[in-house]
Amino acid sequence: MMKTPVHPGEILREDVLAELGLGVSEAASRLGISHVALSRVLHGHARISPNLAVRLEEAGVGTARAWLGMQTAHDLAAERASGPHKVRSLTDVA
Repeated sequence: MMKTPVHPGEILREDVLAELGLGVSEAASRLGISHVALSRVLHGHARISPNLAVRLEEAGVGTARAWLGMQTAHDLAAERASGPHKVRSLTDVA
């Protein structure tokens, strides 16, 4: 079983904001979002949205595509870890 990739909010919290010495309130203010919204992302309770990804890119912290890619990788791994779904093939004609 594959390990679920780390939530990108944790990367933002530990590898970006901590390295820059920015607190949640200051970072949220610079990004133009609420303290609560950013805090939820940083603690893995909310996803990095396309809006936040673009804001991070505009703020000089990576690309929107990279942030969304990390979020998608996390979401897909979590979904796959939740177990198989009851589906039938769309291509098998009976």
